[in-house]
Parts: sequence; structure tokens; C-alpha cells
Amino acid sequence: MEKIKILIADDNSFIREGLKIILDSYEEFEILAAVANGREAASYCISHVADIALLDVRMPGMNGVEATKIIAEETSTKPIILTTFDDDEYIVDALKNGAKGYLLKNNDPEKIRDAIKTIYNGNSIFQDVVLDKIKNNLSDSSTPEPKIDSKQFTEREREIMSLIAKGYSNRAISKNLFISEGTVANYITSILGKTGLEHRTQIAIYFLTGKIY
Repeated sequence: MEKIKILIADDNSFIREGLKIILDSYEEFEILAAVANGREAASYCISHVADIALLDVRMPGMNGVEATKIIAEETSTKPIILTTFDDDEYIVDALKNGAKGYLLKNNDPEKIRDAIKTIYNGNSIFQDVVLDKIKNNLSDSSTPEPKIDSKQFTEREREIMSLIAKGYSNRAISKNLFISEGTVANYITSILGKTGLEHRTQIAIYFLTGKIY
């Protein structure tokens, strides 16, 4: 089995080494290196072949969000923001800079493991708490005010985008609109195709802000 090659970047040596020990215990992972700041992380990914870069947000010299931009633009490594902070500014910037995931460090190790594997296989992971922070920051109303170009989407697509922006799962959307989960998935695929977005969190942000990240 080919192992997933991982770089860890965190300025806290205790967390850095702890992550290294935990992730190294999984047979599907190979920890390539553990570095202390974003500049070292970006440099490492440019000069080595890494599949995943786990990046803390707040690091000296260059933070994880800034490193994400360099890694996403100049390498094939997939950046994941792994942090104790869920600041709105960092969430949006991380998305804009090409992060494939945004996870909080207080997750169970198994959840981080599953997220890494999901992202390695071509998907993106942004926790509900992340979407909630964006939603609460952008809209005080329980019904988000759409900022999108409504002519680009069908009425049903706009309904689904609105429910995604409220944090509804595909199953909840299907129950709300009385359609199958498969039909919901097909609509989401259509929305992603029209916008060039990659995942539902980006759909929610686009619906709320009118901006593509």
C-alpha cells in the first residue's frame, strides 16, 4: 500500500511532536517532516514530494494561511489548516488561498485521520463550525440574503444553495424539498459546474457573499 506522505507545521513543539507521534501510528501515513513555521513548510513542499501539509494558522515569520497560498500555487501538495482558532478572517483567507480542509485541533485523532484520507482522495473538508462562523458573521438573519447572480441558476438550485448556506445536509435538504438525496447531489453537481467551485462550503460562502473563493 502506498503511504500518504505528510508534512506537519506548527510552532508549538509539543503539538507538533504530538501530531507526529499520533499520525505516525497509522500504517497508511508517512510523516516526512515536522517544521516550526509556514516558510519552512512552503520551502519543504517545493523541494520534496508531499501529499498533505498540515498547517497551523498562527506561526511566526509566515503563518499557515500565507504558506497555503504558496503551497497551493507552486506544488501538488494539498494544504490542510489544522488549528485551535476558528477566526472568520482566517477561514475565508484559507479558502481563497487554496486550502483543501480547515479542521480544529480538538478533533478526535480518528476524525483527523479520516479527513486527511478524504482530502488525499480528492475531496475537501470544512467542519460545520467553520461554516457557522462564516454564516453568523455575514448574516444576522436566519434566512440568508442571497448575493448571487440569480439568472445563472434555476429556482430549485437557488433553494438548495440557500439551504446549504443554512448548514443543511443533503439528507435534510431532501426532506425539506421532498426530493431524493440523489437528486440533491445532482443539483449540487450542477451548481459546482456552473460556478467552478469544489465543495459545499464554497457554495455557502458564494451564496452569502457573491464571491468565488
